[in-house]
Amino acid sequence: MPSIDSHTHSDGGFVELGRAVIRTEAGAVAALESRLDDRFVEACERLIGCEGRIVVCGVGKSGHIGHKLAATLASTGSPAFFLHAAEASHGDLGMLRARDVMIALSYSGGSQELLALIPGIKRMGVQLIALCGHADSPLALASDVHLDVSVAREACPLNLAPTASTSAMLAMGDAIAIALLSTRGFSEDDFARSHPGGRLGRRLLLHVADVMSAGAQVPVVGPEATLVEAVGEISRKGLGMVLVADEHGALAGLYTDGDLRRTIEAGQDIRTLKVREVMTEDPRTIDADRLAVTAVGRLQEHRITALPVVGGGRIAGVVTMHALLAAGVV
Repeated sequence: MPSIDSHTHSDGGFVELGRAVIRTEAGAVAALESRLDDRFVEACERLIGCEGRIVVCGVGKSGHIGHKLAATLASTGSPAFFLHAAEASHGDLGMLRARDVMIALSYSGGSQELLALIPGIKRMGVQLIALCGHADSPLALASDVHLDVSVAREACPLNLAPTASTSAMLAMGDAIAIALLSTRGFSEDDFARSHPGGRLGRRLLLHVADVMSAGAQVPVVGPEATLVEAVGEISRKGLGMVLVADEHGALAGLYTDGDLRRTIEAGQDIRTLKVREVMTEDPRTIDADRLAVTAVGRLQEHRITALPVVGGGRIAGVVTMHALLAAGVV
């Protein structure tokens, strides 16, 4: 590791320091691979068998890693939350129940805030899994399972600031979360339900009915309407099309802005035409209960910007590419 002094404060010095940090942290993470043994299996089995929740606990930099681990577990099918060790000593330990499993993070294994919790945890019968760097530390010795996250040195030139050690903790936590995910058979659909605000969630959860224009927003005329009336309806509703409905509310046809241009180019007099004479019969449609992403594919395939939505043999609405973009499906 190059030393930090005034001679390194140049572009080249910053880059070399950055590379040294990355090499050190990468080496710390790579060293974990050979440590995934029976203890890792036991930790995962205890977590899979947890009938309550996984409680991740820590303070300081380890606490920040714990926040991330709890969030990753919760979003991948393992109910979890983060408990700050200092707050736990002042009442928050009441969040725990005997069926819970705690994952405690402390590189030294000597964090007083964590150690103060151990008697209470033991009395409740809460299982304890420790991620720490010292096998002979009080936390490791008190745990049911100790996972070794020790590092040869920190990436900090002073070998003080938690850097490589927090990277190792983060990687070990991710290894646990993904091992549990795979064992639970956690699927894309499960992930989407945990991430309704994310792009994948929107693609897998939103249906056409959720994003379509419906009711008074839908441009509709009867087959006996004049083309002038149909064009007026297109202009009022602003979807670039008008649906033609029969007396039962079923879709009889479709007329679009593009059709209007073609009608004019053909020399036809729009003032004398009925919409049924120039509409597209049996247009492409989509069901209201289909996934919205299916509508995207259909619009792209046929190079169109809107689709009539049908349900129960009647017109239900219109789904447009603009609405799908606005909903984040595309």
